[in-house]
Amino acid sequence: MSWTKKAYCTYLLANRKNGTVYVGVSGNLSKRMLEHKNGTNEGFSKKYGLKKLVYFESFEVVENAIKREKQLKAGKRATKIQLIENDNPNWDDLSADW
Repeated sequence: MSWTKKAYCTYLLANRKNGTVYVGVSGNLSKRMLEHKNGTNEGFSKKYGLKKLVYFESFEVVENAIKREKQLKAGKRATKIQLIENDNPNWDDLSADW
């Protein structure tokens, strides 16, 4: 997974391995992760303590990132788990060093 600060990203958050998973999209992933970790915004991710970035995909075009977000949200949980397990089997927080 490669990422630049200017990329649009579709991302998955979790609270623990095999725990609750959240799908989101952002044009500034590092800023968005700070919001998730600080509980800045009310909603699903704050309610369930979803602060670990466990997977993301980068896109140059925002519409493609949104399309992927919708695809993942409409898909099965098993598909999301498989994406995470393939790239991040320990479910490490990929934003830990940001």
